[in-house]
Amino acid sequence: MQKILITFLLLFGFIVANNSQTLERKDVPEKYKWNLADLYPTVDAWQAEVDMLNAEVEKLAEFKGSLGESSKSLLNALRVSNDLIKTLWKAWVYAGNLSNENLNENQAVMQQMRTLGTKLGEVTAFFEPEILEIPKEKIDQFFNEKPELKNDFDMYIDNIQRLREHTLTEAEEKILASFGLIAGTQNEVYGIFNNAEKPFPKVTLSTGEEVELTPASYTRYRTAENREDREKVMKAMFESYGDFKNMLGANLGGKVKKDWVYAKNRKYESSLQASLNSDNLPTEIYSTLIEQVNNNLPTLHRALDLKKRMLGLDELHYYDLYVPLVAKIDMSFTVEEGQSVLLEALKPLGEEYVTVLQKVYDDRWIDYMPTVGKRSGAYSNGGAYDVHPYILMNWTDDFLSVSTLAHELGHTMHSYFSNKTQPFAKADYATFVAEIASTVNENLLNDYMVKNAKNDEEVLYILGSYLELLRTTIFRQTSFAEFEWEIHKKIEGGEPLTGDDMCNIYFDIVKRYYGHDDGHCVVDDYIQYEWSYIPHFLGYTYYVFQYATSLIYGTALVEKMIADGQPAVDDYYKILKGGGSKYSPELIKDAGIDPMSPEPVALTMQKMNRVMDQMEELLEKMGK
Repeated sequence: MQKILITFLLLFGFIVANNSQTLERKDVPEKYKWNLADLYPTVDAWQAEVDMLNAEVEKLAEFKGSLGESSKSLLNALRVSNDLIKTLWKAWVYAGNLSNENLNENQAVMQQMRTLGTKLGEVTAFFEPEILEIPKEKIDQFFNEKPELKNDFDMYIDNIQRLREHTLTEAEEKILASFGLIAGTQNEVYGIFNNAEKPFPKVTLSTGEEVELTPASYTRYRTAENREDREKVMKAMFESYGDFKNMLGANLGGKVKKDWVYAKNRKYESSLQASLNSDNLPTEIYSTLIEQVNNNLPTLHRALDLKKRMLGLDELHYYDLYVPLVAKIDMSFTVEEGQSVLLEALKPLGEEYVTVLQKVYDDRWIDYMPTVGKRSGAYSNGGAYDVHPYILMNWTDDFLSVSTLAHELGHTMHSYFSNKTQPFAKADYATFVAEIASTVNENLLNDYMVKNAKNDEEVLYILGSYLELLRTTIFRQTSFAEFEWEIHKKIEGGEPLTGDDMCNIYFDIVKRYYGHDDGHCVVDDYIQYEWSYIPHFLGYTYYVFQYATSLIYGTALVEKMIADGQPAVDDYYKILKGGGSKYSPELIKDAGIDPMSPEPVALTMQKMNRVMDQMEELLEKMGK
């Protein structure tokens, strides 16, 4: 129940209005707007359903104390609650989409949904504790008596039951829950420091301009064309964090200790095990990723050497890494042109995929145009189980728009096929597989664009952009994951962990990854402070590795499709249609790759090296 609420809060809770736009929504042609009437014909119809939900949700309390009585009572309670949740999701999708059309208006609908969502969480709070109390033997008996209970709800029930050994007594749970008031303190402290109280360093650029390095301006100026400027910018920025390394180290150390306290009290062997267990992921997934990426550091070093060559440098430094590998090419796409490109690029996924894709376009599942007050960015929401997914875009007539649409269509098609194939209770898929479908689409788009480029400059731009994506997402995010693991192991081993310790651990990892000792990339001393610049370490626990795994698995699946053809495409649909019918590692294995083996990383490195082969051939051809 709580996962449902978190999903929607993440999607609709943190939004930014696109107030820089001047186009009014009323001036946008209907074909570029999503059709919310597929959900509700009018706001009044939505309101009537919300009013019904408010009344019906209260009735779920009547099931309290009865869930373990019989298979019939458990099935009835789960069916009634799921029907209400399914309707709630539909209403929430409508409210979220409507409010995101203009964040200056329509906010009352979202306020109603948040209130209703809170009420649902409160009324159904007894569900999981009661199901947890039912002995496994009795659950098995219930499944035999009511096969439909097993068919629809076995994963929901197992996700509760498998946590039995990590669930405390009611009194202990209350004590642990009370610490929630202070659990986010370190992240809050960091946010205040980083955004309000930290002094922003100032640097004078080669132009004579003095700039203050706020987080936004740092991101801009670290790509400066003048090398001395970007070195000065990065050095000043990271040293400004280094000035506070002891305080920031104590703060992050406190968060790591908190992770361990919660994990230890719930009888986990490590914070890693506790974190990954929410999606039933074995810790070997994490250790395998780090081991295999480290085994393939020569591929990263080759990419760094290629970047050095393309930038015309005798020596590559860490501060050079943010400079674009290839100058941006002017590639313009209207919405219709982007749609056509994707229809062609995604043909390898089969006729059914392309047919549904055309339906997405024709039936207006997508809202394309940036308008006054519209939410910025892009998202796909497949929460309306009995209707269809929706995509929000902010189209800017460039290749980034096409690539973003390919990404969001991956999510949409994943939701569409899962909703169509699985019962509602099993349709939602875990975070660990959520980005695979989007990554598959991006890979297929890149391959198509390379094959159909107008000239060598376009090919080099597309390949270069893709190479940078692989470098930053796989190697950089895995280096973060390794740092996070190392500092947790320190605390769990009873060792001290200071700001200096963190600097040393981080610096050693970065130098190893970037080949500092072998001359591939010079990692200057001030890079030791970079860990304190990255907010993910405080806001999340063992999360960033999933950026790398998703790209690795998606790339590996496309490599299998290229090598094996239709059988590999058919296997891929086991993820698209699988929803939450199995735990993530099993779904990925069914799709043809074992996440605990070296194969997915090997296939991805094969692709990365092939991209570099193509780029080097082009450079030779172009005399560069």
